Amino acid sequence: MSTKYEIVTYGNPALKRKTRPIALVNKAIRELARDMLEAMYRANGVGLAAPQVGREESICVVDVTPRDEAGHPVPVTENAGVAMPLVMINPEVIRAEGEQRGQEGCLSFPEIFVTLTCAADVTVRYMDLDGREQRVDGVGLLARALLHEIDHLHGILLVDRMSAVQKLAVAGKLKRLKQENAAQSGSKK
Repeated sequence: MSTKYEIVTYGNPALKRKTRPIALVNKAIRELARDMLEAMYRANGVGLAAPQVGREESICVVDVTPRDEAGHPVPVTENAGVAMPLVMINPEVIRAEGEQRGQEGCLSFPEIFVTLTCAADVTVRYMDLDGREQRVDGVGLLARALLHEIDHLHGILLVDRMSAVQKLAVAGKLKRLKQENAAQSGSKK
């Protein structure tokens, strides 16, 4: 039976930890990937990294498939050759070019969205669930999602990418998230 994960939010120390590389893809790693995808879909996200479920392995999942109002996939032109979902083990950005500016959110920062700048076109090298090295090229939303999830694997959070003005604008929400985490931690002792 698979283990189910809840997504941890800002203030949880797991989010700031750097992950450790995965040396061997085994049944436990495949189950973790499946459970992470399930948690991501349950939260209506487009990406999720292991620290967001309290894990320390270097693994993240991404699915930027556009969907209609009924939740059905719609045809894509951008990144059309990339099969979704992506499960990436030990991912590494090997190329980042251009610039895009757009709205970004994070499952670990519920109800917080900010406009950020990141690379517009990236290439990521990773290991797949069969232990084979792969590469994926992404533009637009896929590039943004890849960079965001890989940041998580290095302990870099959405708040770390915000300007001082953006942090000030969401300070109340950030404080509430930290307080909720402190209360949950206290109740588990």
